[in-house]
Amino acid sequence: MPLSIESLIDRLGGPDAAAKLTAVSTEAVRKWRSTGAIPSRHWPIVLAATGLSLDDLPGGVNHDAPTHKPDRATAALVLGDGRVYWGIGFGAYSRPDHEAAELCFSTGMAGYQETLTDPSFAGQIITFTFPHIGNVGSNAEDIEASQSFARGLVLNRPISKPSNWRSTAPLEDWCARMGLPGIHSVDTRALTISIREDGAPNALLAYPQDQKFDIPALVAQARDWPGLTGMDLARAVSCTQPYEWTETLWDRATGFGHQTAPTYTVVAVDYGAKRNIFRNLASAGCRVIVVPATSTAEDILRHQPDGVFLSNGPGDPAATAHYAVPTIRRVLETGLPLFGICLGHQLLATALGGKTYKLARGHRGANQPVQDLATGRVEITSQNHGFAVDEASLPHGVTITHRSLFDGSNEGIACPAQNCFSVQYHPEASPGPSDANHLFTRFTAMMRAKR
Repeated sequence: MPLSIESLIDRLGGPDAAAKLTAVSTEAVRKWRSTGAIPSRHWPIVLAATGLSLDDLPGGVNHDAPTHKPDRATAALVLGDGRVYWGIGFGAYSRPDHEAAELCFSTGMAGYQETLTDPSFAGQIITFTFPHIGNVGSNAEDIEASQSFARGLVLNRPISKPSNWRSTAPLEDWCARMGLPGIHSVDTRALTISIREDGAPNALLAYPQDQKFDIPALVAQARDWPGLTGMDLARAVSCTQPYEWTETLWDRATGFGHQTAPTYTVVAVDYGAKRNIFRNLASAGCRVIVVPATSTAEDILRHQPDGVFLSNGPGDPAATAHYAVPTIRRVLETGLPLFGICLGHQLLATALGGKTYKLARGHRGANQPVQDLATGRVEITSQNHGFAVDEASLPHGVTITHRSLFDGSNEGIACPAQNCFSVQYHPEASPGPSDANHLFTRFTAMMRAKR
């Protein structure tokens, strides 16, 4: 029979001692009391300190987890620690061979199509913190890739009916076409608090067409998933052949335009790029040649570029670095201007001698403040990353240019001696809406100065 939370905290020596032992705040211990469970990442420490077994822990084996499907439920979000969230499925049915994923949350109030097609979400299930998702509907223009690489989406409420002049189909129909399973009527607030306090858990979204749920097997599958650390996903989402991008930014009157008279040639390395980055480059006067993530320096330089761009993408930068960093270092040797975003930022930092680490919960969504350390100016940014650059690992000559005002993590670097710079956030996503557009102008100015 599991002990009560109060009894367990007493065995640990009280709230202060329990907080110190598990390296959390006393506020987190208070939340143990309110939720009636201890996060699974603390179980080994608690067991070692008390001599108890897993069966003794409140929420340890999760004996009360609802393994039998409620009458109205058609889908389940299953976590690796045994928690089960039942809800209503929508979109595409999950496949029998569907994979587990990292459960994260995104704070964006709009732009859900862009979020769901961002290749950086490969290997993740997205929980939307905003409850009203779907009111913009869906269309063929607000996408960042031709398919969704996310493994599911979690909503609080049923999808809103579309009420936007650009909508061509309800969001649930679009999800079905994209092969994307979803679940609604889930307590997304509880999920978000859990992720915020305890980190992103392993999870699996089950929406089977036959409505058969083997919960113990699903829990085991989620629990045994190895996680994103050490996983190279850029290779899986990148293009396979070089191609030229000419589409420019969207205009309300004319839609997307086309670049017909470029001033500069830019080779963009696709680690999982968002299309709007390419549109920004094209609109800034660039002929954009997109190449696969595994391209060598020779593959890039044969296009005789004026500059090189390193895109965003998913997975662990340390894993992608095995093949990306030698290429980046060879490009840096040429002195060509180089600009990186998100994963491209992390790979550039690695090529310059730095290291990366995994954030506990990541930064995903809009309205995230970042300070330009040179000017003091604060930019409202859009972000989507679970790893960050370790500032302490950066060598002499690399300047720290931007920092998050949320958690102080690195958001930008520059190395003037090697003609390169990068940012962790997404200037093309228009969160400010134009706070960071100047970065594309900065890149073209570097190419102009190099000529």
